[in-house]
Amino acid sequence: MSLPAVRVPLSSSLAPSEAVLALRGDRWPFALVGDWAGGGALLGSEPVRVLGAGEDPFAALAALPAVAGGDAVVGGGWFGVLGYELGRLVERLPPSPPAPLPRPPHRLAYYDHVVRFDGERWWFEALVADHPRLALWRARLASRWDARPFSAGPFTAAGAGEAGHRAAVAACVTRIGEGELFQANLALRLEASFAGDPLDVFAAAAAVVRPRFGALFDGVASLSPERFLRRAGRRVESDPIKGTGPDPAALAASAKDAAEHVMIVDLMRNDLGRVCAYGSIAAGPPRVEAYAGVHHLVSTVSGTLREGATDADLLRATMPPGSVTGAPKVQAMKVVAALEGTRREAYTGAMGYASPIAGLELSVAIRTFEFARDRVWLGAGGGIVADSTPEGELAEALAKAAGPLTSVGWTLDRGIRGHVSTRRLPRALELGERPDPALGLLETILVRDGVAHALDEHLGRLARSAWVLYGVEVPADLRARIAAIGGDGALRVVLAPDGTATFAARPIAARVAPGRLVPYVLPGGLGAHKWADRRLADALTADAGPGAEPILVDADGAVLEATWASLLLREGERWITPPADGRLLPGTRRARRLAAGAVEEPVDLARLDAADEVLLVSALRAVGGPGLARTSRRQGPPARRS
Repeated sequence: MSLPAVRVPLSSSLAPSEAVLALRGDRWPFALVGDWAGGGALLGSEPVRVLGAGEDPFAALAALPAVAGGDAVVGGGWFGVLGYELGRLVERLPPSPPAPLPRPPHRLAYYDHVVRFDGERWWFEALVADHPRLALWRARLASRWDARPFSAGPFTAAGAGEAGHRAAVAACVTRIGEGELFQANLALRLEASFAGDPLDVFAAAAAVVRPRFGALFDGVASLSPERFLRRAGRRVESDPIKGTGPDPAALAASAKDAAEHVMIVDLMRNDLGRVCAYGSIAAGPPRVEAYAGVHHLVSTVSGTLREGATDADLLRATMPPGSVTGAPKVQAMKVVAALEGTRREAYTGAMGYASPIAGLELSVAIRTFEFARDRVWLGAGGGIVADSTPEGELAEALAKAAGPLTSVGWTLDRGIRGHVSTRRLPRALELGERPDPALGLLETILVRDGVAHALDEHLGRLARSAWVLYGVEVPADLRARIAAIGGDGALRVVLAPDGTATFAARPIAARVAPGRLVPYVLPGGLGAHKWADRRLADALTADAGPGAEPILVDADGAVLEATWASLLLREGERWITPPADGRLLPGTRRARRLAAGAVEEPVDLARLDAADEVLLVSALRAVGGPGLARTSRRQGPPARRS
């Protein structure tokens, strides 16, 4: 059965950034402001369906009802966020870096009505005749809506910070020189505390920036200048951006930026060519456009979708956007996973809609604020090519972040920390992949005389991780099941992503203090969760050799932890441990040492070497003592990359 396409004029003098405030308190509100659907704005809330976490978002966007007649331009459809991680639905990729605040890989909802501004007047559009919310929107757009205060910051670079980004750029240039790839888009994460409503942030920022593709949905407020995809009928277009500079003439003459740009235009031609008719792909010449204080090179790549190809096929051929991955695309995504220190969420994915009337339209989620709990973060980066420099790329990333930040009065604290070169240290990811979250979570609990020690701490940590990562709760009877095991030894509890728990008890193996500590660089560390997947840890232990213990170091030289234990070092009468800033596991015995007077302070390799005593502590044991130091920097040739 075909649906009607109803359009009713509304009387209002509100600008789109003002009308956004009328969505406050609604369920699943969204706002698209800028060039969407020919220009203006689209607002909506109260969807008739929200896509489930386990459903295929690409298939959903292609499954739209038929519409008969009417003069609505959009009418309704699927609206929301397609995160960067959806690339895993298309390609086999290594596990991502740690996620400080994990978000679902997609958030989509289906709306049977929208409110649209065409640049001159407002319209109520619906795929249902006599929609009950028409009267509500008439009243809303006839009223004025107050903004509420919000605050954040100052923003600082997360994880290894600016030093980590410079190190990642240098490593990427080396990989390019070795022929591994031509270009990779590397980003850093700028993060701050936040108080307020993301809706107010978006309304304020959109009024100042006037983004080409502004979008608000489920804790994501994007001020993107870049169109990812536009499909109207069988016609498909993409406007990839690559190449950035403050001066338009210098940008147009820059050989480096031209090289970046042509690679990504070719990549988008290839992606579209996978689903478009032969001979239909065309790419226009680059043009210079200005957005929020910086200039970009932009081209339009177009094609005609071949017969039988759907929006699902189009998205599987193109996600995530080529301009924010690199070339060759799959290898660039592997390099991103290896060199960046935090997982991308909505950032560098896509936002927009699929409508049975207007077709498909998506932006690239850049210049994008993301909100969760009391935090806000903003990704910023750029394309790395053979002649990139770490300082130049850092400056470009911060320049891109400046527009969104200043639009709402937020500031960036450069927070420059000392950087210890890790260039000659072995890379952990040359020996194996990061732990796979799909294999679940682990807790190892000490059991003495039938009593599980620190059980509250272990179960609390497990419950927090299970909810944050998988959205599940630990079994209600888990405590009773553990208590019933009794005996002595080490109890290994593995929690699967579906919330089921399994147990394995074993004697506590003797472990002597290692003769030396061997550092391995792992951008972002292992994160704040204890993974059941121990393959990387085992590979590092084997590589370190007998009598040695591998320790993890971030790209800025910050010492994090051992593969199985927290690190504590004594300086005189003081005990110090690296801070639990999301890059390392907050161990249970470490917490007890902090309660007894140990302090959190940054530790680098020189400080570790100079310590009077070093301890490795876990729930089962503490080993170490005076004289434990690194006696091998393992400065031989790096392992061959896979």
